[in-house]
Amino acid sequence: MSTVTFLPSQIGGARGNAQPVPIPNTGNPFKLLGSDIILFIKCKKHLLGILSPWYPWPTGPLDELYPSPANLFCLGVHGFLFLYQAAFIVAVILSFILHAPLPWFVAGAGLALAINWAICRYLLNGPRRVLHSTVDLSREKQHPKEFWIFLNGVTIGSHWLQQNLNRLAYTFRRPITGVHNMTAGLIFDIVQCLTERNFSYSTQDVRDGYVQIKQALLDERYEKVVFILHSQGGIEGGLIVDWLLAEVPQDCMRKLEVYTFGCAANHFNNPHQTRGGQRAAEAQADREEPGCGHGSKVIRHIEHYANDGDLVAQWGLVNFIRVPNRFMGTLFQRRGGGHLLNLHYLHAIFPLDNRMRVLENNEFMDAPVRFDPDGVAADARDGEVASLQVPEAEVVNINSPVDVMSPRSPTNGEGMTYRVRDFSRLWRYRNGGSPQD
Repeated sequence: MSTVTFLPSQIGGARGNAQPVPIPNTGNPFKLLGSDIILFIKCKKHLLGILSPWYPWPTGPLDELYPSPANLFCLGVHGFLFLYQAAFIVAVILSFILHAPLPWFVAGAGLALAINWAICRYLLNGPRRVLHSTVDLSREKQHPKEFWIFLNGVTIGSHWLQQNLNRLAYTFRRPITGVHNMTAGLIFDIVQCLTERNFSYSTQDVRDGYVQIKQALLDERYEKVVFILHSQGGIEGGLIVDWLLAEVPQDCMRKLEVYTFGCAANHFNNPHQTRGGQRAAEAQADREEPGCGHGSKVIRHIEHYANDGDLVAQWGLVNFIRVPNRFMGTLFQRRGGGHLLNLHYLHAIFPLDNRMRVLENNEFMDAPVRFDPDGVAADARDGEVASLQVPEAEVVNINSPVDVMSPRSPTNGEGMTYRVRDFSRLWRYRNGGSPQD
């Protein structure tokens, strides 16, 4: 059985180490852009892992690569857009090299961009910016005090967004609201990611998502707001969280929970409520006491799920989560490729049976957890690892090139291996369940 890397959230604050770190996300945006391009090139070995494995399709038409007419149509349009946009970039470069007249260049570029917009608008995106899951949940337990919202990633038109929303609704047995991060085609979507990550530019879907979540947090009917992010949605969700931290009262922010899949963000903020709470968490970490950090953070629960063969995850959270004070939240990193939400993430983490309910046992949730004790200590992280005062809880240095596991010091009692299900809060929401607060 494969194992899953588990890295608790950082405590945050003034701690850190003397090792070189990437440019701060608040640094010079042009330096950030150059650094991002270099990082993307370094991650190119994972490029084929974005769509792999492409088969089987366990949930049929809900899987993005299932050969249904709608899916094949979307794939065909994206294939055309990829070639069209690549040709556009080549034409722009040649225009500069050949010193094309400026009026011709502006007119040609404007026409090409207008055609691209029309294709995406009428063939992929549609007019609606907010969609809702359409799964019939009338026979399920109702959760009127919860609001669930999803923000999608790159290349997602209205059809695939609806499939994502329905898959999430089947998984958690709750209605899901989706804010549509409209696609402009793969290449232009990547350009948008670079703009959002490095220039903190907020697109219309960022503003739409912010309004939806802020209203829910301030609405006294809701006791819990669950924010699910995928891919580029992680970048936009990070920007939304930054705005919320600046404008929403902290007692309302305590309602918020954030869960990401294949997150492309370069930062994720979650400060302590008070300086005293931060000092207490640091002192608990120094004494290796369990349970430090979570209670004093503004957002109580943030979890990140990543495939180690996913280029987007490697370019995003996997690269930044070990940088001190840069990326808050717990990381679950599984061995495997794929970036698509339904086919590669939800199927691996929340596989469904033939009744469209989550199986109680699966390879991911039953996998033993691997820890990085050196990284945990160096980055000053929350106290999940310190709480494992049990025999033979497995520990591994995930930064080592040698795959070696070593048991912790035994205590009284039988040996025990901790598994992903023991730490994943999101798992407790499956099939309409709820975790204990």
